[in-house]
This record gives sequence, C-alpha cells and structure tokens, in this order.
Amino acid sequence: MNIFWIVTGLSLSYLIGAIPTAYILTRALSGKDIRNLGSGNVGATNALRVLGKLPGIIILAADVLKGVVAVTILASLISLKITLPVELIRALFGISAVSGHIFNVFLKFKGGKGVATSAGVILGIAPQALFAGAIFFIIIVAVTKYVSLGSIVSSVIIPFFLLWTHSHYSYVVLSAVLCVIIVAKHKSNIKRLLCGRERKVFEKK
Repeated sequence: MNIFWIVTGLSLSYLIGAIPTAYILTRALSGKDIRNLGSGNVGATNALRVLGKLPGIIILAADVLKGVVAVTILASLISLKITLPVELIRALFGISAVSGHIFNVFLKFKGGKGVATSAGVILGIAPQALFAGAIFFIIIVAVTKYVSLGSIVSSVIIPFFLLWTHSHYSYVVLSAVLCVIIVAKHKSNIKRLLCGRERKVFEKK
C-alpha cells in the first residue's frame, strides 16, 4: 500500500511541476511559442524578457507555487496514507515536481531550468533557507544584472545553510540534489559568463 501511494504522490507532484505556465501564458498573450522567443527557455526569466515585467512576475509566482503545493498540500495528504517520515515524502515530491518542470511531459520533455520551482520547494519546507538564498540572489543580480549567476550561487548557499542549521537530512539531501540539477542546467550560462557573453536581466539581445 505504501508503494501505491508513493507512486501516486510522485506522479501527481511531477504533473504539478509539469504545468507549463510560461508556455501557456505566452500563447495566451501573444499567440507565440516561448520556445521560439528569446533564449528559448520555458521559464520566468525568459518570459520576463519577451513578455515584460507583469507576465514575468505572474509566471514566476506560478512556478514557485508548483513547488510549494507539491511539498505542502500534496505531501501532507499522502503522508496520511503511508508510514514514511513526512520530511522524506516532501523531499521526494520536491524532486519530482522540479523534474516535471525541467523534463516536461507536455513539451516533449523540454522545460525550464527549475530555479523557480526549486525555490517553491524550499519555501514549502524551509522558508528561512530560501530567505538566506534570496539575499545572495538579490545582491548578486543587483550588482551584476546576471540572473543566472544569482540562481547558481543561491542554489549552492541553501544546502550549506540547511546543514549549518541542522535541518532534517532529507532536506539537506534534497537541496543538494536541486543544487546539482540547477548548476547542470546552467552549464551554457556558465560558459557565457566565463566568456563575458551572458545576457543581463533586461537585455533582449
């Protein structure tokens, strides 16, 4: 019975994460496919560049909400059915939701980079860690105007913060896995940063 509910929860969290908010809103507002605009990424940063601030903020909030829902509401409901620690359930569902956003079944398994949904996952399980990461993110983006750099650094900070605050091991492992995923998804950004060719936050070309 545990396996049934775990598989059900993982599947639902994946589908929640896979809701293609940037794709849907871009289609609704412009009739265009966001994968053919800007960087081609199906995420909030690219939406901010091609659609403007308000749509970008809405997409960002929606992508964050996907992570929050998976590790709070869904995890709480499934935890009533199984005997595993709720922290472990939240961690598993968090990774599944981010995987849904990145490897999107509705978009031929090509999605965003997982930053906003990962932020939602951390917000749902350890808001103080997200706050710590957000401080670094804001400072770095304000100084450099590189969202990618801010995302990478904040994703590295969070696992160390959770370790430092003696958080549940599931949360530390979860944040470390999300960090690896985010850094890996930003491989091309890292190359452009090193070459000085990375686009800044409001730079369209």
